[in-house]
Amino acid sequence: MKVVSTNISDVRTVNWRGKRVQTGIFKEPVNGPIFLGDTDVKDDHVVDRKYHGGKDKACYIYSADCYSFWKNKYPQLEFSYGMFGENITVEGLNDALLHIGDIYQLGESRIQIAQPRQPCFKLGIKFGTQKVLKEFIQAPYPGAYVRVLDSGSVKTGDTLKLISKHPSEINLLEVYRLIYHSDQSDVNKITKLIQEEVLPNEMKEGLKKRLNS
Repeated sequence: MKVVSTNISDVRTVNWRGKRVQTGIFKEPVNGPIFLGDTDVKDDHVVDRKYHGGKDKACYIYSADCYSFWKNKYPQLEFSYGMFGENITVEGLNDALLHIGDIYQLGESRIQIAQPRQPCFKLGIKFGTQKVLKEFIQAPYPGAYVRVLDSGSVKTGDTLKLISKHPSEINLLEVYRLIYHSDQSDVNKITKLIQEEVLPNEMKEGLKKRLNS
């Protein structure tokens, strides 16, 4: 798996339902390396730290292979890497093969898969329509937020290499499905997942809500 783009953003102010909202979702490719810190990417701008940034969302990676799927849905849009707000776009990345807790070498950094991305209205702003949120939730391409275990630089051409698989093998897409599409038949799975130490508290709270719904 190869890094094909590294992306960061300045803060941009947009109009949203009569209000001015600041966002860092408008990521753009950069020519040089980016530096992954333990809570965010250096020189990238995280506006709302309640939902972005932090140890369990230090960096967002997305598959370059998924771009064709979205281009077919939105042929009128101009796509460039960073379209989904990702810091790192990776060729050959398959979300179905990612597991929560797996550890990878990424350039000079060492990262751990933490959780799938849950889209918010700012993705809708980027796409010019809020209907993309439902489509994103339905599609098996959430991308992954990662923890940065060892800080370091990442540049285009670097590789994403698996170092160790987490023994629980919690599939990223299964967690994504359970958050949004679980039913009564999934109660035991959810109950077990909530006990997993490697799963971020945010995910656990979301799963608890599914149990109580």
